[in-house]
Amino acid sequence: MQVRLEYGRTGLQVELPDDRIVRHLAYKDAAPLTEPAVTLQQVLENPTGTPPLEELAAAARTACILICDITRPVPNELILQPLLQTLHRAGISAENITILVATGLHRPNDRDELIEMVGQDIVDRYRLENHDGHELDQHTYLGESPRGVPIWIDSRYVAADLKIATGLIEPHLMAGFSGGRKLICPGIAALETIKVWHGPDFLEHPRADCGSLDGNPVHEENTWIGRKAGCDFIVNVVIDADRRPLKFVAGDMVEAFEEGVQFVRGVVRATVDEPVDIVVTCGAGYPLDVTFYQSVKGLTGALPIVKEGGTIILAASMTEGIGSPDFQELFREHASLEAFVDCILETDYFRMDQWQLEKLATVGRRAKIKIVTDGLPAETIDRLFVDSAPSVEAAVEEALQEHGPNAEIAVIPKGPYVLAQVASPR
Repeated sequence: MQVRLEYGRTGLQVELPDDRIVRHLAYKDAAPLTEPAVTLQQVLENPTGTPPLEELAAAARTACILICDITRPVPNELILQPLLQTLHRAGISAENITILVATGLHRPNDRDELIEMVGQDIVDRYRLENHDGHELDQHTYLGESPRGVPIWIDSRYVAADLKIATGLIEPHLMAGFSGGRKLICPGIAALETIKVWHGPDFLEHPRADCGSLDGNPVHEENTWIGRKAGCDFIVNVVIDADRRPLKFVAGDMVEAFEEGVQFVRGVVRATVDEPVDIVVTCGAGYPLDVTFYQSVKGLTGALPIVKEGGTIILAASMTEGIGSPDFQELFREHASLEAFVDCILETDYFRMDQWQLEKLATVGRRAKIKIVTDGLPAETIDRLFVDSAPSVEAAVEEALQEHGPNAEIAVIPKGPYVLAQVASPR
């Protein structure tokens, strides 16, 4: 069976044994919006849980609009054009609008990337700036959250009269779903906030997982932080497997987000009857699979459907390498995933980006991990507490030999964009 995995900008065709595949997990059929610009304008005028955006903007002189960074395939230009026009009609001038890239702790986006993200016209006409979570003096302290997270939020956002967050709603490995409140925390939070909110006390909780909101401390806490920082209006999009808009939601940070989540669940959830021996998945292609760090999301997305002791095979381009210098240092400092987990649970040890290694450890405790990539040499991959493979086909053949003649395979061609689950988990 020929299967196309999302991989880099081009995709990756792989040949898998027909007789072993029990499930091909994919998006459910959903018609893309025929006139997305028209639909978006309608939700701006008829939002969920708030007055129309133009009415909110009439009382403001300045505005700050949060957008995702280059790692998220958000149709930013499509969203921003009518949003900006609405603000202008309400009397807010271009020089009083800041478009702030919610990088969290990711690297800043350069001019070429900004043009790719929002279009040349917006780059030329508006002030686009990157958040920098490492510069504490660029943030305002807003107290502590109920679970003791110190709240430091980008001062440009805090100072704005009108606060708007845009983004994409999709499954997320820690917060349940992206979108809504997540543009604020971690999007424009300082390292001092993120390191606590992304600490073991939150991430080791069993509800801190893909598709999980109820009882998820990661979700509950950044929702509280988002409310504390203030958010007057959100505009979120749901996209299909071809990245075409399926739905826009707008309005209240919680109500509109929950409306979008309800829709997303109906589109992205795909199930197997029982856990399988082998899962073939990917990092979801460009821009999400450009680093090993980001590609961990593909592994966590496959975790719910793999048997204890099974194998997850992930293909990702990793064109930008492993990840940040801090993330790379984690692999040099610890002899194994087990040693790393012992360290963070038993000491006050902290390194930036350790949360992604903690999620990798969660996968590694359950399954063997095989990585296929053109972006990093095999000897580098083998130092990342996973095993390299020259091809998906070779990795599958090796896994079949290990798991025996009755081994079953599930395939997730879109990787972490699909919410993979067991239909009736015991």
